[in-house]
Amino acid sequence: MMGALFRRRLATSIALGMVAIAGAMLASGGAAADDKPAKSDDGRLTREEAKKLKTPVPYSKESIVRGKNLYIRKCTECHGADAKSQVDVVANATDLTEPKLWKSGTSEGEIFRSIRDGAGEAMPPFKAEVEKEKDIWDMANFLRSLWPAPMRPKLSEATSH
Repeated sequence: MMGALFRRRLATSIALGMVAIAGAMLASGGAAADDKPAKSDDGRLTREEAKKLKTPVPYSKESIVRGKNLYIRKCTECHGADAKSQVDVVANATDLTEPKLWKSGTSEGEIFRSIRDGAGEAMPPFKAEVEKEKDIWDMANFLRSLWPAPMRPKLSEATSH
């Protein structure tokens, strides 16, 4: 049985997909295929912009704990409590513990972009549901903490308030 939150996210994803398709159809009249705007009209980051972003939030135990709490409230319905996406509700949700499977990039900025602006066809943007950008960076830090040990960033001793 699908929860109300999942139905709302699915409806949002479908609506955003339809808007993107309509926009692409209108835009295709004059621009070359490889001409991409620096930012989309709705303020979302391009992948190139996201790759350049650096987190203002240190990769610390404090940030990881805050990110985990947000993840539990916002992400488990699709990605599961263990972040392995072995839930029956969303068939194509990414296993967040295996960065090699990530299609939208694994740099800190690309992770931020995926959470804030959405990723692929199934993951809606969470910009409206996560009030502070700092919270999105905390979530990104938590996700990176799930990776195999050799791939994780070095823990910072700095705290971020």
